Amino acid sequence: MLVVMQAQATEEQVRAVCQKIEALGYRAHSMPGAQRTAIGITGNKGEVESGSLEEMPGVQEVIRVSKPYKLVSRDTKPDNTIVKFPNSRVAIGGPDLAIIAGPCGIETRDQAFTIAERVARAGAQFFRGGAYKPRTSPYSFQGLGEEGLKIMAEIRDRFGLLIVTEAVDYESLDLVDQYADMIQIGARNMQNFSLLKRAGRARKPVLLKRGISATLEEFLMAAEYIMSEGNYNIVLCERGVRTFADHTRNTLDLSIVPAVQRLSHLPIIVDPSHGTGKRNKVTPLSRAAVAVGADGLIVEVHHDPDRALSDGMQSLFPDQFDALMQQVRQIAAVLGRTIPNAAGQSILVGESRMSGS
Repeated sequence: MLVVMQAQATEEQVRAVCQKIEALGYRAHSMPGAQRTAIGITGNKGEVESGSLEEMPGVQEVIRVSKPYKLVSRDTKPDNTIVKFPNSRVAIGGPDLAIIAGPCGIETRDQAFTIAERVARAGAQFFRGGAYKPRTSPYSFQGLGEEGLKIMAEIRDRFGLLIVTEAVDYESLDLVDQYADMIQIGARNMQNFSLLKRAGRARKPVLLKRGISATLEEFLMAAEYIMSEGNYNIVLCERGVRTFADHTRNTLDLSIVPAVQRLSHLPIIVDPSHGTGKRNKVTPLSRAAVAVGADGLIVEVHHDPDRALSDGMQSLFPDQFDALMQQVRQIAAVLGRTIPNAAGQSILVGESRMSGS
């Protein structure tokens, strides 16, 4: 069920409706929009008796949400969600495109700082890097753990980049929540429902990657798990799905971008690195992702990819990332969107470096 408040409803009226819902034994999720506040109701096993809610001051109507996902649906919130970050002008969603870049894994401090300096100079706002690496083989590089998180925290202080990194279990999520600006839930954990619930109780925004064979509904339902616990700051990420194709690592499904945007208010970005697995395909698919309406990109960059401990074949060289940024800025401008740097300053097409760098 969904309670739609009147445009002029006061905060006290919204709070009173939430208290009434909770008194009935359900959970209330207040989601302010540009024109109205909607209050989602979860925890109900069947039909909610709407009569007592409809008569409350400030309530416009009570409607039934038929979709299995409720809080992520545009029925609940017609306005696009813009995920903001404390003490930063950077956001994901809205007119600006978010660019997240960095290595697959944090290997050493020198490696991470070298790459961070280049992606920051090119105009990225976020630095990505794995401190915890869920690998197919137990003998592959598993990440530096908390040491890697500390390195990324230093990078934030040095370059002003916001930090995005993956949590793989409860213990790592607690540490990622402590060090990072955004918690990533990887494709392998998209349906790890206990971890999703834990992310829903975290303080930080969540980047949720699509599972390797997940349908659109399964993808949105995973986000619903997070939102149902009270964390409404979620960014979805398309990173390719497993198909019969063997010319790429995965099949990057760009059609899911407009599909998500029709059904959900959550922003969605694209990962062309995991989506293709091949360096020569990352830039063209990045261009296509921006053209199709994605709210940003997450791209792997490494200064020496041939020696990378993970995913070197799909990592761009820094010069290639510079060129990619120039190209996607031009495409973004056609769509009326901009790519600000980490300080929130828009960079004009034709510029290749951050102001003052």
